Amino acid sequence: MFRMETEVDNDRRMLLGERLENSNMERSPAKGKLRGTPHGDEVPLEIWAFADGSPDLAGGLTALTWGRWLHVDLLWVADTHRGSGLGTRLLAEAERVAREERGCGWARLETWDFQAPEFYRGRGYEVVGTVEEYPPGATEFILTKRLGS
Repeated sequence: MFRMETEVDNDRRMLLGERLENSNMERSPAKGKLRGTPHGDEVPLEIWAFADGSPDLAGGLTALTWGRWLHVDLLWVADTHRGSGLGTRLLAEAERVAREERGCGWARLETWDFQAPEFYRGRGYEVVGTVEEYPPGATEFILTKRLGS
């Protein structure tokens, strides 16, 4: 018999993550090799852009690096700066930091059909997967890119 609960519990979530991580390390030689290396921990990478003289955020990118991969989470550019190349600059800087300062060889991200799949394709990303109807009426794309040669 099991009792099920649906409450949000930060302590249990952390415990669950630790236990899953330990199980994964035992089962995956690839993950096990990462333990104790600079590539074994998720390291945040954040880039913020401001127009000259303005305190307002013009754009930004949040990501993390782990396992020699850059994983872009969020990329946003204010409507007034779209088409200026700011999105390209933010993405290129994240890729540069990941490649040159963190030793990453690949990048990945997810985007929806109503967001920017063509933007990413134009910057060398390739679609490696899709999730139809996520959410209903939309498609999510999973894209990757090799960083460097």
